[in-house]
Amino acid sequence: MDRREFIKKGIGATVLAGSTLGMLGSYEKIFAASGYFPSPYYDLVAVKGGEPDVMFNKGIESFGGMKKFVKKGQTVVIKPNIGWDTTPERAGNTNPLLVSQIIKHCFAAGAKEVYVFDHACDNWIKSYKNSGIERAVKDAGGKIVSGDSEKYYHEVNIPGGKKLKTAKVHELILSSNVFINVPILKHHSSSKLTVSMKNNMGIVWDRGEWHKNDLHQCIADFATYRKPDLNIVDAYYVLTKNGPKGVSENDVVKMKSLIISKDIVAADAAAAKLFGVNPDTINYIKIAADMKVGRKDLEKLSINRIKI
Repeated sequence: MDRREFIKKGIGATVLAGSTLGMLGSYEKIFAASGYFPSPYYDLVAVKGGEPDVMFNKGIESFGGMKKFVKKGQTVVIKPNIGWDTTPERAGNTNPLLVSQIIKHCFAAGAKEVYVFDHACDNWIKSYKNSGIERAVKDAGGKIVSGDSEKYYHEVNIPGGKKLKTAKVHELILSSNVFINVPILKHHSSSKLTVSMKNNMGIVWDRGEWHKNDLHQCIADFATYRKPDLNIVDAYYVLTKNGPKGVSENDVVKMKSLIISKDIVAADAAAAKLFGVNPDTINYIKIAADMKVGRKDLEKLSINRIKI
């Protein structure tokens, strides 16, 4: 049975048994009564007010630690946004301090190898270097890999796609045991907002076709193919206009926030709200929810909100 069914049955059983716990007001009382402690039992964790590494430490702890996602001896691929030849303060790319901390947690959980790549839009060598991510990956013991050659990509079928039927996907996504998606939340001129599902465009080769063939539907279509094991949304620096690259630091707001969820749709819906827009106004979020890729009804989800 799933978590919600368990909770409902657990409450009924406890009440019928005349438990001495009294009025049940929390998950913890219910789980204590049954002797069952599921982890993770949050659908989403939102953290605010700290540095990227500290926020991630607190957030992943809510899910029971990285060992819930990475097992000993597994290979992990981390996909941040490294698309642009710009510095972290310009908020075009994922924060390197966050990427570094995720890698460290993966190794602490027993990962054999941790790979990091993106199919960059600007020159990939400059983007990797000037984003600070290349150095962060190497210092943390990870392996930075190019996404700049078609030879790394292999065609796959998208059975659930309506407009997108095939795509050439980077071999690391196809071969790694664990896929961790680490987008930065920011404005985008084509899709209005770019978060987790949009970040998936950096793991395919032929993304130009998406723009020609109903971009929002293609983003949602691809999300039916390979759901990340974990989505970690960087909202420390947020590019509020002139995305996806930005013009200057004047386009950036320091929100000092982080969102973590296994549900890619929930992660993007929460990020949209943080950005100040209704998730229903971002077409690919609405389409993906309608396609049952994930849930955007945040009010019905179990969310842990942490303020540092």
